[in-house]
Amino acid sequence: MRAIRRFTVRPVLPPALLALGDLAGNLRWSWHPPTQDVFALVDDEIWESTGHDPVRLLGAVGAERLEELAGDQAFLDRLYEAKADLDAYLGGEGWYTRKAGAEAPHRIAYFSPEFGISAVLPQYSGGLGILAGDHLKAASDLGVPLVGVGLLYHAGYFKQSLSREGWQLEQYPVLDPDELPISLLREANGERAVISIALPDGPELLAKIWVAQVGRVPLLLLDSDVEGNPDHYRDLTDRLYGGTSEHRLRQELLLGVGGVRALRVHARITGASEPEVFHTNEGHAGFLGLERIRELTVEETGPQLDFDTALEVSRASTVFTTHTPVPAGIDRFSRDLIEQYFGTSGAVSGVPLERILALGAEDYQGGDPSVFNMAVMGFRLSQRANGVSQLHGHVSREMFHGLWPAFDEAEVPITSITNGVHAPSWVGREVFALAGRYGADGGSDDADSFWSAVDQIPGADIWAVKRQLRERLVLDARKRLRKSCAARGTPAAECTWVETALDPDVLTIGFARRVPSYKRLTLMLRDPERLKRLLLHPERPIQLIIAGKSHPADDGGKKLIQEMVRFADDPEVRHRIVFLPNYDIAMAQPLYPGCDVWLNNPLRPYEACGTSGMKSALNGGLNLSILDGWWDEWYDGNNGWAIPSADGVEDADRRDDLEATALYDLIENDIAQRFYDVDHDGVPARWIEMVRHTLKSLGPKVLATRMVRDYVRKLYTPAAVTGRALNSDYKGATELAAWKKGVREAWADVRVEHVESHGVGDSPEVGSALTVRAFVALGALTPDDVSVEVVHGVIDGDDELVDTHVIDLTLADSYDGGRYRFDGEVRLARGGSFGYTVRIVPHNSALAGVAEMGLVALP
Repeated sequence: MRAIRRFTVRPVLPPALLALGDLAGNLRWSWHPPTQDVFALVDDEIWESTGHDPVRLLGAVGAERLEELAGDQAFLDRLYEAKADLDAYLGGEGWYTRKAGAEAPHRIAYFSPEFGISAVLPQYSGGLGILAGDHLKAASDLGVPLVGVGLLYHAGYFKQSLSREGWQLEQYPVLDPDELPISLLREANGERAVISIALPDGPELLAKIWVAQVGRVPLLLLDSDVEGNPDHYRDLTDRLYGGTSEHRLRQELLLGVGGVRALRVHARITGASEPEVFHTNEGHAGFLGLERIRELTVEETGPQLDFDTALEVSRASTVFTTHTPVPAGIDRFSRDLIEQYFGTSGAVSGVPLERILALGAEDYQGGDPSVFNMAVMGFRLSQRANGVSQLHGHVSREMFHGLWPAFDEAEVPITSITNGVHAPSWVGREVFALAGRYGADGGSDDADSFWSAVDQIPGADIWAVKRQLRERLVLDARKRLRKSCAARGTPAAECTWVETALDPDVLTIGFARRVPSYKRLTLMLRDPERLKRLLLHPERPIQLIIAGKSHPADDGGKKLIQEMVRFADDPEVRHRIVFLPNYDIAMAQPLYPGCDVWLNNPLRPYEACGTSGMKSALNGGLNLSILDGWWDEWYDGNNGWAIPSADGVEDADRRDDLEATALYDLIENDIAQRFYDVDHDGVPARWIEMVRHTLKSLGPKVLATRMVRDYVRKLYTPAAVTGRALNSDYKGATELAAWKKGVREAWADVRVEHVESHGVGDSPEVGSALTVRAFVALGALTPDDVSVEVVHGVIDGDDELVDTHVIDLTLADSYDGGRYRFDGEVRLARGGSFGYTVRIVPHNSALAGVAEMGLVALP
């Protein structure tokens, strides 16, 4: 029989145990082992069976056990110690207060379509969400005044299982918000707080607001499952990355437009500061810029600015991070759909539709005029943008060069901040304990010194801990294999092999990724017989632990998983290679510490950053990777291995064969030999030295605290400074908007008329000075409106300037008719080919960079 109603009965804790509710209600427990230990003491069996979920644990423990704990002084001491530690953490002074500076923003809003905080809050699909979760956790540790904004998906992404034939199956178990570590945002009278959005041809969309407390950082999660919404509205927050294009658009409207409205409600109810900076993590939340423009132009209580002024106000304080290295990864909607949802009575009614359409238009060479591009809108609505590794920044500048066609790729205004990972979430507690025995403080928000302590630790101790972590991974993998074997319908008698699968003394290589084609899950299967020989080598065997999900609509990815599963099902090798279904945070936490080598073999340069290898490195794992994403940036020849990539080979099969062969060679001839080359104490000294070097060279770099500091210094603080300059009374924004309009209208008359140079003869030498005079026409503009620059550098084979440098020329003389002379000097600092040109670009102190307006005049 089906229930006609369901609800969750919350436990009533004895007064002495009320602190348990406080600890469970703050997700800091998910990266704080001492708090986890307190929950395990409540009931270790239930703690395990609930997947280490404190909310479900407290709901499942009987009243008798709770009363027993309330009288157990030893337990109460542990409980109160954990509560005191949380209070000290929340109230303590962090890095941000001490070091960020007076100009840093008072509050930052961080929008993302997914957040990977903990396995018990499954609101993530992969790297984007895990990165967002680590961003929030690191911000909390540093004391950065961040507030997260996302959606609450009632079925999360999906749970993955396998059919008997190895085909991926998806399940969408419905989550009960009352069983999650979140709470409803309520008005002072106890009523739930609600925001609304106008949608075409229907009632307004309503959404309630859940709050997940991530340490010091609140995360607002909007939920459309509200009484009063029609069914198709209530289903809007059903699952992550599902449904039709229109369904996806509605989700992104709720995230962007609804997210800004939720921030306003949260600030009003809690008294929190309004955000000064808005950070859009990928383009899904880009509509937030339109809502901010609506507030400034249409809202009755707003300043009633014109569109152009409001655009400058919004842009100045918005940061946009792009994560995709391929155009196919960008959300693009039909213009017709945008017109439908942003028409006269649309979500941001009063904002001109033609201006909205222009923001997302692919109005550049090679663009599609029929689509609305969310990434393009993201760039146009933000003054500062970045990719997520140095290589990805380069790829992004090339990919979006069409927005700034007059400038060289290097000057396209997309910078780079390389991702990082939250060490307390991903580093095995045994690693922290080992370092702590030698004086390192893993709890500091400045962990640079932590990793240098590795030199004090004996190699035998490092090796013993790695063996312990490897054994824990093997036991966890066997447990998962048993469940998978039963779920695939295999008789128990055929699953007995699982009990001896994997070996804690064998070189263990991990590979766990999403499964789009470019990540090449099956590259290792190019030569199955050679892989078998590596797996079964009598003296130097390897074992592979593999995991990954394919998007439910990606049959190509599912076929790759099936190919891998079928190979791993072979009785000859199944004890040495396993595919673990349902890759999630809970699986990842023993996987990264337990692997000796982390494998990553994407098709270069399609990996934006990739952070799984960072997590492995922090646990003393060595990376084996194509030089892509972060690894291209920080591989130094001694902290792992670079798989040679066959760039330029156009035949895809040939390229895969070449790179797979290189992968096999590295494993067989270097990695395995080094791992098994042990001294008389059984310690592989050369391997341990690579581990030490990895921890010292990569440890400080790959931390999410480093990443968040970079965002604060390079993007958040500059955005706040510019925002205040423009927004204090809106005079600055009004003047900037009018100035930009005037520059654009006058630019057709701006030109370089003549250039003269002297000071070097027919045989110039290093150290010589080249004097440059530029005669320019500025039309209606003045010299204060522009910069006249010499751009000089090396000449390539096509007479193009490369490796360029820029020198400003100074005003030397004025003539009638808006004509001027600018002079300057260029020192010839190096030998070889040399070339230069002169250009004119707009200049205003409120611009973030030379290419911001996309205007340039050349000879």
